[in-house]
Amino acid sequence: MKQKHAADPLSAADRELLNLIQIDFPRTSRPFAELGRQLGLNEAEVLSRLKELKADGIIRRIGGIFASEKLGFVSTLVALQVEESVLEEVAAAVSSYDGVTHNYERRHKFNLWFTLVAASDEDLRRILNEVSRLPGVAALRNLPAVRLFKIGVNFDLSGGET
Repeated sequence: MKQKHAADPLSAADRELLNLIQIDFPRTSRPFAELGRQLGLNEAEVLSRLKELKADGIIRRIGGIFASEKLGFVSTLVALQVEESVLEEVAAAVSSYDGVTHNYERRHKFNLWFTLVAASDEDLRRILNEVSRLPGVAALRNLPAVRLFKIGVNFDLSGGET
């Protein structure tokens, strides 16, 4: 495997692996072995690289993207206005809900945003009510999607121009 450069945290093999898992993840009983076959690595090497990339914060998770509404779930984007002094505590509390898929800070009056998937409208309202009452939450905006324009983003990490 090609060595990484100090200014670039990714080797060429890491970049190729990341491209494959984003765009063409194998749907087989041994997907990491198949990725290894495509990259000239063994299954253990692929798993080791992915574990290191996760530990380095390059990737957060590997998983499928489902059309939650087609499975009977409801979802929304939520914007919170949170006192700066308790932002990390509120973010941790929000992240503790199973249905939170993204949770991030923004430089804005509404400084904490997250996406939430719930089994029903009732569950969604209950969770939003609980979150709105967390200490330090000044305001909550429920921003459900009206129309979906994109489902995901793929980053070409090959180093070439796109």
